[in-house]
Amino acid sequence: MIITTCENIPGQSLMPLGLVRGNVVWSKNIGRDVMASFKNIAGGEVKSYTLLTNEAREVAIQRMMEDAANLGADAITMTRFSESVPSQGMVEIFCYGTAVKFV
Repeated sequence: MIITTCENIPGQSLMPLGLVRGNVVWSKNIGRDVMASFKNIAGGEVKSYTLLTNEAREVAIQRMMEDAANLGADAITMTRFSESVPSQGMVEIFCYGTAVKFV
């Protein structure tokens, strides 16, 4: 399935099917949290948290794709992400876009 942040897909006529979305709330594990606290003192990238957000983002994308597949979509346009911290030690990733069918 094609996923794009663009409004159009070159060479395709599109029929919008509707909004599709996927979200996940992901929490840190204690091992990552301990290592991150050391990084907080020293400074620099907290790679364990980068990994955490990347994993969560992939889950949100997969859920959005499943939502689009249920509508019979060929692609998702206007894809956007929103991230929030609902509670300490958690991250929410919300992914949404417009499911479209090629005509």
